[in-house]
Amino acid sequence: MKNFLLAIFLFSSSLVTMAQHTNQCGIIIPPKSLRSNFASVYEAGGYINNISNRINWNQNFQVREQNGINNAYATIIGNQRYIVYDNNFLESLDLYAGTKWASISVLAHEMGHHYYNHMFSNSGSTPSKELEADYFSGYAMAKMGAGLEQAKAAMSQIASPRANASHPAKASRLNAIASGWNAAKGITHGNTTTRERRVPQQPQRSAPVANDARWIHLSLHGNQNMTVYLSDDGRNYTPARLNKNQPFVFMYEIYNYGWLRLGNNRNAGTYRLHHGKDYAIVWDRRMGNWTLIEI
Repeated sequence: MKNFLLAIFLFSSSLVTMAQHTNQCGIIIPPKSLRSNFASVYEAGGYINNISNRINWNQNFQVREQNGINNAYATIIGNQRYIVYDNNFLESLDLYAGTKWASISVLAHEMGHHYYNHMFSNSGSTPSKELEADYFSGYAMAKMGAGLEQAKAAMSQIASPRANASHPAKASRLNAIASGWNAAKGITHGNTTTRERRVPQQPQRSAPVANDARWIHLSLHGNQNMTVYLSDDGRNYTPARLNKNQPFVFMYEIYNYGWLRLGNNRNAGTYRLHHGKDYAIVWDRRMGNWTLIEI
């Protein structure tokens, strides 16, 4: 009997030791699962598409499986947004946390990095970026129907209790997830920071703020008015009426850039416009068509 109890103790201790191994981001690696319920990239892609639909965010992600990294990350390859994940890591995490919501929340966290355009910064991972992605994850999990504890299940198990240069401490991360979850449920406590923002339910055009250089000024140089088509995500376009010699002032809602088409079809001239720049639509007499130039 003593030997049996000793064996149980040693086995339990080994699980704790395994659970305390960390990856390069300081995330605790859960004990490896011997079963495989996370079917494939199709399942991961299904969760990501479902989250996008629940928050009305029309974004087309590429999903890639990369086992051995003990992590998941967001990246951009060839102007395409990717979410890369370790299938074994997510499997082990679900078993360790005791809920499938754990792996789904990790995918939502990586979507949050895309939503806030963290990949366009050269600073790499920072605590503030991670908290924004955690906030997005909490918001998305609420929209998916997860309870608050389910939304926090993954981070409760794998977040480091101490902060480092790239990642915040567990308590801060759980608070950010709870803030996002509460925001999705319409629960406010008056302590939302400026770094936390609610995921928009649908694209909106806000009124320009005086002297804010981020706004785009689009002008039409011609003899008649024109309708152009604007898109926040490069997929869904909405008409915008331009009056000749009168600037149209606007800002894209999802990223700090967006798309403009000169006609309502795929063959029309399509341009990417960036916040903080001004553009003009002019007639190119040599080519015999309308074109867009930066001014």
